[in-house]
Amino acid sequence: MADSYPADGGTYGERPRRRRGRRALIILIILLLVLGGLLVIADRVSAGIAERVVADQVDQQLTKQNVQSSAPEVTVGGFPFLTQVLGGRYDSINVVLRDLQGPVQGTTTTVRVPELTADARNVTASLDTLRTGQGEVTAETVQGTATVAYDSVVALIDRPGVELREQDGKLAVTAPVRVPILEQNLTVRGTAKLTVQGTDIVINFERLTADDLPDNPAIQSFISAFAQQLSVRVPLPALPFELELQEVRPMPNGLAVTGSARNVSLSEVS
Repeated sequence: MADSYPADGGTYGERPRRRRGRRALIILIILLLVLGGLLVIADRVSAGIAERVVADQVDQQLTKQNVQSSAPEVTVGGFPFLTQVLGGRYDSINVVLRDLQGPVQGTTTTVRVPELTADARNVTASLDTLRTGQGEVTAETVQGTATVAYDSVVALIDRPGVELREQDGKLAVTAPVRVPILEQNLTVRGTAKLTVQGTDIVINFERLTADDLPDNPAIQSFISAFAQQLSVRVPLPALPFELELQEVRPMPNGLAVTGSARNVSLSEVS
C-alpha cells in the first residue's frame, strides 16, 4: 500500500508536536505573568510597610518639636522598591503634613500652617530600621513648601476689618481706616513687598490708596503711617526637617514659603 501524507506535504506527527510546543509556551507566559504580578504585589506591600515606618518616625520628631499636625502622609518613590531595600537607599520620599500648629519661639503666638509638603531625595534607611521601626532615616536633600494661612497673618496684624488675598501674583490688602483730618472712614487698598529674614516672613505695605483720596500732604502722611501699622513680621514655628526658608509667594489659600536643607534626619533616633 502506498504511503499517505498530509496535503501540505508534512507528516502527521508534526502537528501534535507543534500543539505541545504552543501549549508549553502559553503556560510559560502565564507563569511569568503570575510571577511578575506577585513580585509587583510584594514590592508595593513592602513599600507600604516602609511608608508606615517613616510616617511613625516623622510623627515622633514632630512631637519632640512640640508641633501638632494630622498623621504624616508618606509616599516612597522609585520602582522597583525591593532593590532599594536591599541597597538601603531610596530615590525619594514625599511627606505631606496637614494642619500644622506650633508655638513661635519666645512668644505665646501660634501660627497655623494648613499644609507642608517635603520631598526628600537620596534617602538612607537600613533594612533593620524598616523591620524594627527603630534607627535613623536620613536624606541627602529636602525641598519643602509650607502654606501659612491668611487668617494667621491677619491675627498678627491685629486690626479690625483687614483682608488679605492674592492678586496678580502679589499680596493685596484692603482695610478700613478712620481719617481724623477728613472726619470720615475710608477703605484703603494696596499690595505688599514680601521677603524672608531668618525664620520670619516680612510683609511691608509701602503704599496704600483709596477712592477719592485728597492729594493733601497731611492726609498722605497719615495713610503712609497706617501702612506701616499694617506691615508685620510673621514668625514661623520651627519647621520639620531643618528647613531653611528661602522664598515666599502669595497663593489663593495663603502664603507659600519654600525652604531646603541638606543631610537631614527624617526620624527620631531610638
